[in-house]
Amino acid sequence: MASGFFALLDDIAAIMDDVAVMSKLAAKKTAGILGDDLAVNAEKASGFISSREIPVLWAIAKGSLLNKIIILPIAFLLSATFPLAIIVILVLGGLYLAYEGAEKIFEYFFPHKHAATHLAEREFSDEEILAVEKEKIKSAIVTDFILSVEIVIIALGTVLEKSIGTQIMVVSIIALLATVGVYGIVALIVRMDELGYKLIALSTKERSFSKTIGNLLVRALPKVIKSLSFIGTIALLLVAGGIFAHNIDFLHHAFPNVPSTVTEFIFGLIIGFLVLGIVTLFKKVFKKK
Repeated sequence: MASGFFALLDDIAAIMDDVAVMSKLAAKKTAGILGDDLAVNAEKASGFISSREIPVLWAIAKGSLLNKIIILPIAFLLSATFPLAIIVILVLGGLYLAYEGAEKIFEYFFPHKHAATHLAEREFSDEEILAVEKEKIKSAIVTDFILSVEIVIIALGTVLEKSIGTQIMVVSIIALLATVGVYGIVALIVRMDELGYKLIALSTKERSFSKTIGNLLVRALPKVIKSLSFIGTIALLLVAGGIFAHNIDFLHHAFPNVPSTVTEFIFGLIIGFLVLGIVTLFKKVFKKK
């Protein structure tokens, strides 16, 4: 009886060790897209008045958690009944990520001419401010849904050969860490300037340590968000290229003497611009019609 109990404990320990190892591997695989998720949400959660930043971020975080609650059961069902669908979704998602990365690069070198809206020239009512806020929250949650699908599928792709129990534990851990980690860091980022202003107000002297740090934090916020956007774009192409390299046999064996990071970035960049060209062509055709 005792030996059976200890054998059960050994089995549980072995399973937890396996889950820990696979969770670490899945976290590495999803790190790139988490970087983009962080950049996107930091950008979408900023630009509100100070008192509304945290409530808006909390609303987006709740939407993100709901997204994953919807996505996870569907992903596990497909894994159990039709594993090939996971690979197909993974590659399709890779095409979207590559397209998004290429579009950001194209937009940087050839920015679109947006019509001037002159929004700052008039006062907004409380109802209009709330309407804009709701629209930004909705947009952020929709973007999060797409990124969450990729996070879940990429994590699931690392444990497809494991038991369904291990898959559920590993992918659920990654999904939870993605939500808590990303939105926790975003909360710190969007409050950098607020903390900076508080430090500036602590001292009446022209030059003081608190004012120096405060000014640094205020000036750093837009640069941090811009740098995250740049890192996120590179990460998108690397993640997409990695998906193509590991799931398309021809690409997997191409350029064996070139470092994998370089080939994955090149694959993501080339395929991204191909998809961007096709999408742009379709838009022009349908616009004419």
